[in-house]
Amino acid sequence: MAETKITLLTIKQAAELVNGLTEYRVRQMCINDQLPHIKAGKKYLINKEVFLKYICCKAG
Repeated sequence: MAETKITLLTIKQAAELVNGLTEYRVRQMCINDQLPHIKAGKKYLINKEVFLKYICCKAG
């Protein structure tokens, strides 16, 4: 059985993937529940695949 690995990004890592997207904006998207995320303590963790799909859909 193949093992599926999920890559989780911090806010900083997510912001670095997209030119012009700031850490502040990514954080606000999490706080406002515009972006699916997991909160681990004070950190927001974002599924990389879901994040990229979200960004691509909103850009088009």
